[in-house]
Amino acid sequence: MPSLNLPAGTTVLVTGATGFTGSCLVRKLCALGVRVRAIARPQSHIEDLQDVPIQWFRGQVFDPATVAQAAENVDYFFHLAAAYREAKVSQETYRRVHVVSTQLLAQAARRNPRFQRFIHISTVGVHGHIENPPADENYPFDPGDPYQVTKAEAELWFRRFAAETGLPHTVLRPCAIYGPGDRRLLKLFRLAAGRFFPILGRGKRLYHLIHVEDLTNIMILAATHPAALGEVFIAGNPEPIELEEMGSIIADCYGRQLRVVRLPAWPFFLAAALCEGLCRPLRIEPPLYRRRVAFYTKDRAFNTSKLRTKLGYQYIFSNEEGLRQTARWYREQGWL
Repeated sequence: MPSLNLPAGTTVLVTGATGFTGSCLVRKLCALGVRVRAIARPQSHIEDLQDVPIQWFRGQVFDPATVAQAAENVDYFFHLAAAYREAKVSQETYRRVHVVSTQLLAQAARRNPRFQRFIHISTVGVHGHIENPPADENYPFDPGDPYQVTKAEAELWFRRFAAETGLPHTVLRPCAIYGPGDRRLLKLFRLAAGRFFPILGRGKRLYHLIHVEDLTNIMILAATHPAALGEVFIAGNPEPIELEEMGSIIADCYGRQLRVVRLPAWPFFLAAALCEGLCRPLRIEPPLYRRRVAFYTKDRAFNTSKLRTKLGYQYIFSNEEGLRQTARWYREQGWL
């Protein structure tokens, strides 16, 4: 695999640095000896990154003045910032964080004489439901919620802008990101460690994972690899994994045997729709989401061969190794 490095004296700007993936990335970048800048909201907690030399710019990622100041004389841009999927988040907030920020950063990069490459982090969610998996980078867009819709809008605008202006760039669409420190898949681990593991409907229920260590390595590789220039890559493990297999691996880590219970999906979709309809007007976080129900009902599998054949990337974690490592970490933290 090509070396993961950046030229000496490089200055990078990272958005979303306080998030799960962003914090892993900035630590790696600091370890490479490059100068790291990061934009963080005034209310963001930066205490966990106080031990690494980051130059912080406090402000909104969609604020023109904040972006202009942070982007000055930057060589590489890593745009990871994303709005949380919560009931209190409005459509306009999603659009500001995903679309407006992308526009401001890309325009700032274009004006910068030192600029080398822009790494734009999208999501496989822009493809929506995959009717006939696996899908590759050319699969049509069909976003299904405000988060996905605005991420798709941002990516499409960015790629059009880059083509029109000659902006050096790479787009990455990560699959489901996990690893030590992640909380999004914690509920799944708890279910697998519990008495019963529910699977809704029939079918394999394929899921596509990417460990945060692999994903952040891919980001750094994409910043300098000649073959990544102007390309789009789906960032996921070589193979998807069945939901039941995920549960079995996790349960085994906790000395349990997985007990699968298959249930019809429609009552859960109905309950989720009712929860969202009642909670959203009150800006209360629904106890059940339709997108969370969909997690247990759809096959999400992708063809990730382009990343391996074009960039020669070699993965650190297989699905099983990554799940076992994460399960151990949850137990060490007392979360399970």
